[in-house]
Amino acid sequence: MGLKTKLRQLKYVLKHDFFNMNNVVLLIAAVICVNWVWSAITTMDRNYELQKRVDDKRRQQLVLELQTATMRYERNFHKTKEYQELAAREKLGLALPGEKLLALAPNSAEARDKYKTEVVAESSGEEDTQSNFVQWMNFLFGANKNKMDG
Repeated sequence: MGLKTKLRQLKYVLKHDFFNMNNVVLLIAAVICVNWVWSAITTMDRNYELQKRVDDKRRQQLVLELQTATMRYERNFHKTKEYQELAAREKLGLALPGEKLLALAPNSAEARDKYKTEVVAESSGEEDTQSNFVQWMNFLFGANKNKMDG
């Protein structure tokens, strides 16, 4: 058989087995379905992004509303006599009649050193010298229970 015959046979097989009307319709239907699915996915993605933007804007709006309300409350509080009295006490050092100022002396060096030695003594214990594994075993099997009860 010659090359022409093989080409004619191939053309016949392709034309009658692959490129018949049923296969062409199925191919067109598949292309339409893929296009529809792709469009649906891109639309859902765009809607998701837009919904995120809307949610962010709503959150920002709520934050701004809360800030505005807080500022209104602060403004109203600053107008009260109670705030004016507190501000006068703090900034001008004023006091009500009969009130006295109690000034405490700063801690002496001896008191600070005593506090440091007490903190160091409390923090150094048997748990610090044990390995992590031993501490876990004591915890899991109750070896620490007797120490805590006593």
